[in-house]
Amino acid sequence: MSLDTSTPQRAAIQLYKIIDAYSAATGTSPFPIDVKQLALNIAEQFKWPDPIVEVMPANIQKFEGALFSNDRGDKWMLAYNDKLASPGRIRFTMAHELGHYVLHRLKRAKFECGQKDVLNGLADEKNIEAQADQFASYLLMPLDDYRKQITTMVDFDLLGKCAARYDVSLTAAALKWINFTEEKAVLISHNDGFINWAWSSLSAREAGAFFKTSQSPIEIPSGSVAAEESLKHERLGVQIPLSTWWPNAEEESQIREMKISADQYGNILTLLVLPRLAKAWPKWRPR
Repeated sequence: MSLDTSTPQRAAIQLYKIIDAYSAATGTSPFPIDVKQLALNIAEQFKWPDPIVEVMPANIQKFEGALFSNDRGDKWMLAYNDKLASPGRIRFTMAHELGHYVLHRLKRAKFECGQKDVLNGLADEKNIEAQADQFASYLLMPLDDYRKQITTMVDFDLLGKCAARYDVSLTAAALKWINFTEEKAVLISHNDGFINWAWSSLSAREAGAFFKTSQSPIEIPSGSVAAEESLKHERLGVQIPLSTWWPNAEEESQIREMKISADQYGNILTLLVLPRLAKAWPKWRPR
């Protein structure tokens, strides 16, 4: 048997199908995915000569996870920072490093991944960190299964249930939904009054609902739920004007805004869901 590593998604889906088939045969649930066991057994499964021989916690404060080969290049060690904020975050980090092993080990002998490398939402599919994230996402949260969990209107309560099912962080579960939903939705991580990063669904981007955080700091707008310091959580969402976040949007348009303390680094997560016909593009006015 060979593993299709032409894309991160294909590799992860093939691995999940093997896990799912075993679970069906034994009458057990495949979730949450046992990443450690998979990492230790994957080389034997596919007859690779350079196995991962150890998966271990390590005091690597500058990194979330790492993958190292020995001098001969015939054995690998996967390490993760066991001081991360949650077991779900650790699971995603381990899957990210496993993604490097599956996809990139023939190119490099060492991978050291920090906060900006793991779960960063990079769109550049040629970036190896983005590829490792995609692998982890598709392995831990298979798309077909995730879609079945979306049975009601999405809010942080429902996303929290998905995070619990797959034993991942709320951030990972929310980003997964953003990446496949047809809803116009934007996930924002922020603290100290400024956006750290923002990730929009495809339909939201097409409607102009996005933030270019790489160009300059973007302040959280006054009047938003996110800006209300006394309100720590708004899990189900409240309606506010779309123009609060995008001043040139139609004044009558409303969005549903949710907010919750994140499970990592003291950040706050805000989720914006726009009406299907809403647009954040500036209104055209004849000159």
